Formats: sequence, structure tokens, C-alpha cells
Amino acid sequence: MKNIAFPYGKDFLEYNFENENLIGVLTSSIHGYVPELRATELVKKAMANPIGSPTLAELAKGKKKIVLIASDHTRPVPSKVIVPPMLEEIRSVNPDADITILIATGCHRLTTRDELVAKFGEKIVDNEKIEVHISTNDEDMVHLGTLPSGGALKINRLAAEADLLIAEGFIEPHFFAGFSGGRKSVLPGVASRETVLANHCSEFIASDKARTGVLDGNPIHNDMLWAAKKAKLAYIVNVVIDDKKEAIYAVAGDVEKAHRTGCDFLSKLCRVSPVYADIAISTNGGYPLDQNIYQSVKGMTAAEATVKDGGVIIMISKCNDGHGGESFYHQLADDNDLDKIMSGILAKGRNETLPDQWEGQILVRILQKATVIFVSDAPDKMISDMHMIPAHSVGEALVKAKEIIGKDSPTITAIPDGISVMVVEK
Repeated sequence: MKNIAFPYGKDFLEYNFENENLIGVLTSSIHGYVPELRATELVKKAMANPIGSPTLAELAKGKKKIVLIASDHTRPVPSKVIVPPMLEEIRSVNPDADITILIATGCHRLTTRDELVAKFGEKIVDNEKIEVHISTNDEDMVHLGTLPSGGALKINRLAAEADLLIAEGFIEPHFFAGFSGGRKSVLPGVASRETVLANHCSEFIASDKARTGVLDGNPIHNDMLWAAKKAKLAYIVNVVIDDKKEAIYAVAGDVEKAHRTGCDFLSKLCRVSPVYADIAISTNGGYPLDQNIYQSVKGMTAAEATVKDGGVIIMISKCNDGHGGESFYHQLADDNDLDKIMSGILAKGRNETLPDQWEGQILVRILQKATVIFVSDAPDKMISDMHMIPAHSVGEALVKAKEIIGKDSPTITAIPDGISVMVVEK
């Protein structure tokens, strides 16, 4: 008998696999990793030993307008331990520098003051100059050229006109950019909506290189890195976090070299081999990432990588906020033919990408491979409208899955935290 606790909102759904044929449990070793130093010390040590670049102090000397790109409220970046050492090092050599913290919202909603306080603390919010990026404000953008994707690179004027552009962030597996962090501070972080849509085009999303843990040959990553270099992003501080959202590793320095070092570290802890099964069970790691169906597609891709063709994916995600995007919902709900939906998406050119198109494209891809049973608090009709089967417990989902598979003892692979692993052939 194997008891597994699947994260569900701020709680867990537990299930005892007593008689089921559980052949694999895929977990990241990151949760058991013990860092050599406390979080703040890890950041300071990384900054004292930058990879591929001078120190931040050296870069900041003589600079007037310095812009620090920081992640927004949707990312669990421990900014309280990253940003203060960065500000301190800048001011140690340039006390009169005009520093702006630019919040990288990408295409997300604006970050509220309460969210800024939760992220940085009262002291920074009350005393530092903070601007929130708005991707739809064309008048605030500067055109810097044409991306490899063919789209226009337009970024926030503050970033484009800075004497020194730097960024903080964190590195985690990403289901089409390979990894988060590094270059993503610029694109999508402070890019125009037009630029983000071009980068997330159907052609690039369809690439077999646009997958979790893949950087080499990934066209989406290539676009993002090109944009970061064109924007002259000179220095980053990125961390890797554990399941408590605490920093366990840090890198600083060049946007490409330091980021790649961090990705290599993360890969050693998160990379797992698939255990191909009739049924794959996954989650989105619980709150805050399982609040809607849109975000839950990430966790589904882990199951996609280990479920057999024609099998069943059981996705466990609370989704108390529903689908997460009207455009995303209607992409699937307005047509009963998955092949037709996919054909329509693939017909869109690089500069014709619709909002949230990429998330719908990936979900349709998953549904073309496997049936998805969705365990959530979302309305049953919403789940059904999006071509999935609703369920309200792991046990109920397994009963339905066995009926679909047509076996009394189908093989099962469980992934307790689908966003913390990279399921790839080693």
C-alpha cells in the first residue's frame, strides 16, 4: 500500500494505492535539498562571485539611471532576500543613482500595493521608486528591432533607456520556455503585448524543442535571449527555491551564462525519467499555482510526458477561480472538434497570435494524446465544456479512468507535484 498526498489548494488530497498497479512515483529531489547557507548569504555569495560579468558594484559605477526588473505577484520569487543586497551594492559605489524597480507583469494584471508589500516589505515599497509595467500601453514602449520570430521587439521605455539594466528572478522548469528566469525578465516581463504574442506563436509552441527543460534549439528561448541582449540586460540575480518557496541556490552575473549555470543545477535535482503508464496522475503543486485551469496546463504536461498514447491523465487542481481566461476557455468550449481547433490555431501566423492561444494549443495537444479527468472545485460544466471529464476525488477519478482504459488493473504513474519535475528521457 502506498499513500500519496497530492497538493490541492492550501491542503492535500490523500489516496492509498492499495490494490492499484502503481508502477512509478516521480518526485523532484529539490524538496529534500539542504542548502549550504541561509538564503540571504546564498545571494550575497553569488553576487560576490558573478558568472561571466563584472560585479554589480563595478557595473553601477558612474551610472545615472538604473532599472531593476523584478518579478510580479504571480511568481513566488523571494524578492525580500534578493533586492535589498542588490540595492545595497549599487549604493555602496553610487549613492546618488536614480534607481527604479520595474515590475515585470508581462501580460498579467497590475500588481497591487498590498502585493508589492508582501513581495518586498514596507521599507522598499515606501522608500523606493517602483513602476508597474503595462504591456498594452504602446506609448510607453520603445522599438528595438525584429525578433528571430519575425515579431517586433518593443519593451518598456524605462528599461530601454536605462544606463544600467539589471534583474532579479527565480529559475524553475517551464513547460515551453524550458526554464523560467534569466532572459524572461525582458520577454515577456517588460515587453509589449504585441511582442509577447509574436514570441508565443503557434509555430514555436508546436516545436518539439519548446518543452520543459530544453534550451538548446528552443525557438521561444532563442527569441527571449535575443531580446534580453538587445535590451542590454547586463546583470541578473536568480535563485532556485524549494517547496517552502525559500531560496536554496543562487547565481549572479551574465544573463546567459549565469542563467545556464542555474538551470544546470536545477536539472540535476528535477530531471526524472518517464515511467510510461496507462494512467498518469499530476498536480499543479497546490496554491498559488492551482487556482485556475489555465495555470494547470503546466502540471498536465508532466503527465503528458509519461502517459501512454490513448491513456488517461488525472489532473488534480483546485481551480477555485475557474478557467482563468475567457479567451482560453472559448478556444476549447466553442468547438467540439479538437482536430479542427488545433488546425485553426496552427493556421495563425507569427503576428496573428491571439491572447492565451498558446495555453489552448498545449491543452489541445494533450487532449489529442490522452483523455483528461479533472479533479477540481471548478463547475462540472466548465470542465466538460473544455473537453475534459470532471471528478471530485482521486478515487472517483480512478474509477472513471479504469472504465475508459478497459482494464481492471491499468498501470499508474503518480506525480505529486507536476511543476517541480522535468519528465524527460535521460
